[in-house]
Amino acid sequence: MTAKLLHAQLQALPVAHPEYAVLFVDALLAAAREARASDLHLQPGEDGLQLRWRLDGVLQVVGVYPTAVAPQVVARLKVLADLLTYRTDVPQEGRIRVPRSKEPIGEQSPLDLRLSTFPTLYGEKAVVRLFSAEQRLLRLEDLSLPADLAARLGELLNENSGAILITGPAGSGKTTTAYACLRELRARHGDGRNLVSIEDPIEVALPGVAQSQVNEHVGFDLAQGLRFLLRQDPEVMLIGEIRDAATARCAFQAALTGHLVLSTFHAGSAVSAVGRLLEMEIEPYLLRSGVLAIVNQRLVRRLCGCARPGTETEQALGLPVHRFSLPQGCDACRQTGYVGRALVAELIVPGDSLLGAGILAREDTARLDARAHECGLVDRFERAAALVELGVTSPEEVRRVLGWMPGSAADVEG
Repeated sequence: MTAKLLHAQLQALPVAHPEYAVLFVDALLAAAREARASDLHLQPGEDGLQLRWRLDGVLQVVGVYPTAVAPQVVARLKVLADLLTYRTDVPQEGRIRVPRSKEPIGEQSPLDLRLSTFPTLYGEKAVVRLFSAEQRLLRLEDLSLPADLAARLGELLNENSGAILITGPAGSGKTTTAYACLRELRARHGDGRNLVSIEDPIEVALPGVAQSQVNEHVGFDLAQGLRFLLRQDPEVMLIGEIRDAATARCAFQAALTGHLVLSTFHAGSAVSAVGRLLEMEIEPYLLRSGVLAIVNQRLVRRLCGCARPGTETEQALGLPVHRFSLPQGCDACRQTGYVGRALVAELIVPGDSLLGAGILAREDTARLDARAHECGLVDRFERAAALVELGVTSPEEVRRVLGWMPGSAADVEG
């Protein structure tokens, strides 16, 4: 379904109907599932309730609806998520579990939904994160990682101790990759290893993994949860996200004492993740000895089959490629030129002697980056250029997601 069709469907709903909010939310979730949207944004404003959805990583406006319906629609979502409908002055977060008999998406597999509300000037803004059935079933081989990187990551998952950090900005698929690693370990070892997690929040239920969610309202934060989790005889631990020095220190200590630790971390590149952790006063020896690998990733949109070859007069936006394709647009891709997304990833091993020496010396990010390349790093720009060369994505999409390569003409001019 396109945004235009959804807008027409929602506009046709009778505002005076006593079940208007129920009809609105049911239609919205059904359309989001069909369109494979990852997020829904419902933002009240002076002119009404603006609805946007995120398709393949890009926010698109669906439409604006009467101001009077905003509280009803958000309240309906909060009911589904078991949140306090009368508290509109504080942020809330919850999971939506719709019974199969009342599912607005027919006979398809149920969605995992996470609702976040936040008070704004014109009322509560609601953001719904959707996790499809396909995402729940991803394993390492399903991520479309470069063959060499996937093989290296697969080898590291055989280790009994050490940390694997999956980094990137928000929305880059870090949690999906972390969950895929857990599923991979579950498939390899079955019930033979104790897999546990501490998350904020739990995004998808993973069979065979003892998942726990933090609750800061009662003092149960990530750092405290991790300390208690170590008493549960864990062998593999997923820490939803490293956000502070206390959590980082606990994670790396666990990695050094016989546990395989998986976690996510916000960073622009694999090397800059090292720099950020050093700035958090994490001891260099913990990074060099406790971290097996740091993966950094991005998601770029895949070109639709309607893409056309780039011509000699058109520019590849400075990318080092000999051929490239450009988006065109058709009904199959909703005239965007793109369908689905591809993963761009890089991986460094802090234990490599050359890179490890730089970490111990607390060298700056530029020098560490140079050392990583000397150790054989194929960085995210090189990976992205390879996808452009293969016709998987376009130069403009790479620039949208990654910006300009350090040292490029545009970078120097900027």
